[in-house]
Amino acid sequence: MKKISLLFALALGVIGGSSFINTDDGGLGKTMPSVMLENLEGDQINSADLENGGNPIIVSFWATWCKPCRLELNTIMDDFEELQDSTGVKLVAVSIDDERNKSKVKPVVEAESWDYEIWLDSNSDLKRAMGVNYPPQTFVLNGEGKIVYSHVGFVPGDEEDLFDIVKELHEKQTQAVE
Repeated sequence: MKKISLLFALALGVIGGSSFINTDDGGLGKTMPSVMLENLEGDQINSADLENGGNPIIVSFWATWCKPCRLELNTIMDDFEELQDSTGVKLVAVSIDDERNKSKVKPVVEAESWDYEIWLDSNSDLKRAMGVNYPPQTFVLNGEGKIVYSHVGFVPGDEEDLFDIVKELHEKQTQAVE
């Protein structure tokens, strides 16, 4: 039984993990790659143009068939308005549903009442460019557009770490302006 518990714990460590990249030492974090996508209205978007006026950005890769993805985005939505009001954060939810399934994205977004910017990555170009292997995978960009955090997987409570990082970035940005 101990072996099974140890294997389960190791699997969780591999599947659900996060990292925080310190960019205070000259910008070790990368910026968003340049990939052409579309939004739900069919407008073309270059991912490299993602900006939020110096405020943090959350980029969440998800799929309609991924229950943890939908749970994550629903859980974030519960407190997103308050987080957005206090930090100016923007969230972009990038659907990795393929061409056959991308028609399911808009109905899911509407049914869940997500008030996020939705991008469609039906060819998985951005997914590959960002090194996303399994959804959900969530990134946080600082005010300069550098990736400072990445987390794979979701269990309830992960959103608190995400919110803390966004708040910390907002605080650093506010202090830098003063």
